[in-house]
Amino acid sequence: MEDKQKVTLYLSPDVHRQLKIAAVVEQETMSTLAERAIEFLLAHPEVLAEYAEQKHGNVHRVYHCPECASALVLRGDELTALVNQPTVIDDDSLSVPSLSVELVSAR
Repeated sequence: MEDKQKVTLYLSPDVHRQLKIAAVVEQETMSTLAERAIEFLLAHPEVLAEYAEQKHGNVHRVYHCPECASALVLRGDELTALVNQPTVIDDDSLSVPSLSVELVSAR
């Protein structure tokens, strides 16, 4: 086993619940998922910069992490794995009715 540092993270109850669910779905530990997500964001800081600039009226952008089991899409304030997801993402929070359904294909 490689050397690892123990870290304490404080997560909101909702983020903690989402992480637990993702761990079960992907059959990974919560630590592994958190580590991969942090590594991805550290390797791709432009993702956070783009997200900070974009607030409303944008289509979903699919991110392909080479170490992740599936592609990821940034929806609201969370990264969602596209594993076992429908190819149509319904986003009721969009203010433009014609953009309420977005087609996303995982490559």
